[in-house]
Amino acid sequence: MSSLAISRSPDLLRLRNEGFELEVRDGHLFVHSVPYLDANKEVQKGVFCCPLTLVNPELAGPPPSHVMLFIGGFPHRFDGGKITAIDVQGWSLAISAELTANFAFSNKPRGANNFDNYYDKVWHYTRILWNEVKAKATGETPLTFKLIETVDPESVFVYEDTASPRAGIGAQVAKLKPLRIAIVGLGGTGAYVLDAVAKTPVAEIHLYDDDALQQHNAFRAPGVISRAILDERLSKVDYYSQRYSELRRGIVAHNEKVTASNIDELRAFDYVFVCVDKGDVRKLIYERLEDSAVTMIDTGMDVQMTEDGLLWGVMRVTTSEPGKRDHVASRVSMSDLKRDNLYASNIQLVEMNAMNAMLAVMRWKRHCGFFYDRSAEMNASFNTANNKNINSEQPT
Repeated sequence: MSSLAISRSPDLLRLRNEGFELEVRDGHLFVHSVPYLDANKEVQKGVFCCPLTLVNPELAGPPPSHVMLFIGGFPHRFDGGKITAIDVQGWSLAISAELTANFAFSNKPRGANNFDNYYDKVWHYTRILWNEVKAKATGETPLTFKLIETVDPESVFVYEDTASPRAGIGAQVAKLKPLRIAIVGLGGTGAYVLDAVAKTPVAEIHLYDDDALQQHNAFRAPGVISRAILDERLSKVDYYSQRYSELRRGIVAHNEKVTASNIDELRAFDYVFVCVDKGDVRKLIYERLEDSAVTMIDTGMDVQMTEDGLLWGVMRVTTSEPGKRDHVASRVSMSDLKRDNLYASNIQLVEMNAMNAMLAVMRWKRHCGFFYDRSAEMNASFNTANNKNINSEQPT
């Protein structure tokens, strides 16, 4: 997919045809073998790098900014002084788990704040460094005509993730790659959990649910479920696995309820999101995974009505990890929903489903080191009436 971005983007193709050593990976454009002079006026080779904007999987758009990242030493002039024209910011930025940029160069094009295309941007910064090298008359050139294979065979995505590099969080996102995730229950909350997790590079996402996709599900699900889809009478897991397979690989559908016959499958996952309202399923999961290495992120909500006919509700996220499971019995109900719980009658609460899911996903990301976690709470409840989130079961 990335090689197509070069061959079908006029500015990138022009750079490659002129001899630049281009590579596209981790959502960035890399320009290798850029010659520059070090403090001793010796020729070295560095790498330009900048986030790659794609308007579609095969066509580059304008660069997001005029800034160019650089992997290498600080470039100097032929007379030994530092090149001041690049207005350098001396800091390191993790581009991915394996690569760190040493400097960020800033030199705007004349009369503009940004470049119209990557061709102009690459040549602009190349000239600044290469002109000093040419003064030494060594014959070093960035135009190597070397071709680099740019397709990432290990990526789970059908097309390039350009959002993470654009935000400069490639190294943080890489922490999620080896994880295997299970989502038990694809009702409103579970579907929104999938929507968020599917956009991360986790290795696998397994979906467990034995329910059919019905019309009421469309009103508390991510995106739009068309009438034609409803007429197909798909199962929930088949619908969601097909839908999100357009974005990524590694989604596995299990058209079954979690029971005693398949519960041990969950022991193989790093994280299990428990998004069910069936007490027997939840009870089974906690009993059988008690001694496992699995971390469980449990979601739940309760909706009530005031005497004035106004709704209010509580959304709960409970975390259970190896060595910290004693609190679950007092925080998570193992019985089925009460008859007076309005949520059990399928009242449309899409905003609560979505928020409950996002609270769970953010708890997961804090737990696995993506987000900074100062609380480390094992239980949290958000109340819609007072707009407050209360953490409990925290380290003392």
